[in-house]
Amino acid sequence: MHSLTTTDTSNAPGTLRRTLERGEFVVAPGVYEMFTAKIADRMGFKALYMTGYGVSASHLGLPDAGLVGYTDMVGRAGTIAQGITRPLIADADTGFGGLINVRHTVRGYEAAGVQAIQIEDQESPKKCGHTPNRRVVPLAEAVKRIEVAVDARRSKDFLVIARTDARTALGLDEAIARGRAFAKAGADIVFIESPESVDEFRRVGEELAGGGAWLIANMVPTGRSPELSAQQLQQMGFDLAIWPGALMSVVCQAAEDALAYLARNGTTEGSPVPSYDMKRLHELVGFPEVWEFEKRYAS
Repeated sequence: MHSLTTTDTSNAPGTLRRTLERGEFVVAPGVYEMFTAKIADRMGFKALYMTGYGVSASHLGLPDAGLVGYTDMVGRAGTIAQGITRPLIADADTGFGGLINVRHTVRGYEAAGVQAIQIEDQESPKKCGHTPNRRVVPLAEAVKRIEVAVDARRSKDFLVIARTDARTALGLDEAIARGRAFAKAGADIVFIESPESVDEFRRVGEELAGGGAWLIANMVPTGRSPELSAQQLQQMGFDLAIWPGALMSVVCQAAEDALAYLARNGTTEGSPVPSYDMKRLHELVGFPEVWEFEKRYAS
């Protein structure tokens, strides 16, 4: 077992751990590629969330059903983490294999610049948490994943999020019991996926808040859970909330509307769909820096 280093974060207010220690509630929108990541990075959020659903769909055109692998995910995580200024929370499914894969995944995500990794207790291949027919591994195996993840990290500023999908198949009692076990195993943040009512969210907060780990909620409008506001969740005892589909859903609708207009009219002129002009696109992707470099160094 290697020793952990605790990074001095007194001069790094942007670290996720430091934000949570200050008691600030974290709203993290889902990002999955660099247009969305760069836009979200400018909006003042305390963290961003790399969604596995979004990466699987945007990178490979496949559903979030265990089809995207470690190499795809860690590569995308590194690209996003290095291209933004906000802390990045990243989905790592079940750790992409057995326990030694969990260790490898944690070390890879940490080296890529991610600040918090999400590990699930589903069987492989896993599925999106708001789809049916999810199955979880036995509790002892799920706890071992978290123990390995906690031991594998090199800095305590790298947070381990332990997610359980037990609610759908085994009920809320089992999900809460797993949350307690994950906190005892050293998880920094506990994630009870897809409670099915406001009362269930309230009960999760009552039974797990203050239990040795921070508490995260997943807001998926039109999914299995009701959407609650950040204020409501904070009052219930939650510390963070992710909105994985906040960008995917609107981007897909805007793309469909814009392309339908082009198909009907043979032009984009007059389209009612809001859009960036080229000046804003150039600025977003960093062309002003290129032009400044050329002024200084190009012959």
